[in-house]
Amino acid sequence: MASASGRIEGRCVLCGKTREQVKKLILGVHGGVCLDCVELCNDILRSEGQSTQPKTAEPTHPPTGKVAIVTGASRGIGAAIARRLARDGVAVVVNYNRNAEAAGKLVAEIEARGGAAVAIQADVGVQEQITQMFAQTMERYGRLDILVNNAGVAEFRPLEAIDEADFHRQFIVNVGGVLFATQEAARCIGKEGGRIINITSGAAQAAPPRTSVYSATKAAVQAMTRSHAAELGPRNITVNAVAPGPTETDMLREVIPPEQQRVMIEMTALRRLGTPEDIADVVAFLASEEARWVTGQVIGVSGGLI
Repeated sequence: MASASGRIEGRCVLCGKTREQVKKLILGVHGGVCLDCVELCNDILRSEGQSTQPKTAEPTHPPTGKVAIVTGASRGIGAAIARRLARDGVAVVVNYNRNAEAAGKLVAEIEARGGAAVAIQADVGVQEQITQMFAQTMERYGRLDILVNNAGVAEFRPLEAIDEADFHRQFIVNVGGVLFATQEAARCIGKEGGRIINITSGAAQAAPPRTSVYSATKAAVQAMTRSHAAELGPRNITVNAVAPGPTETDMLREVIPPEQQRVMIEMTALRRLGTPEDIADVVAFLASEEARWVTGQVIGVSGGLI
């Protein structure tokens, strides 16, 4: 069967065997590769002295003395951001709400690589818990330099199915969490200044069907980003937002069916879903000294989503 892009589906793109002719066809963005061809490629690499194993993580840089809080950091984009900042020598507070096990594993992973991290539980939909998280951070480290507002919820419903509870849940977490965490960060960041990075979404502009509440929350965060950048700029605190396109996370798999994911891939110039690491690298730049002259910006990280 030919796809809309002219590719033959269910067939190895290297040897041409159909799904029925091979033990397993490993599907990918550009079709599929059968296990026979995978093994053949691995044999060639081995004969040339090249490793067939994934590259190991880059070493952790020496400590910078800086401290970051990453909200919603137990999985997905948040976890990738925490790993990347720790790799850059930043001590990271891994915030989580319910998944203590995942947060603990991430902290152990960072520490095993020579980084510094601690897990702190807080529901960013509750202002008092946000305040407590910042107090615990200051008690442990005595300073704060970077805040990444990543925690969020996404519930996609048709207009007629939206109720008051759904509206309030998404706004209190996605908007209120950013507002009150930024408020606490402004109180904690010292005279030398710091960085605040908000994770929004391309949905703020695209506003697809069934996402009216979610898209509105992300648009609100982008508006706050510009307002807070103007307000905190005199204190040398930069405030920027990163707007990911479709990114391969648990959240995406939970709310977007596979057929819609394939449509998104076809609409992306680079013809793939983003990875959490794609987003984390941009956040790391905005958190660095190199981004000192960048503030009030919303940076799309979507692989060229059309």
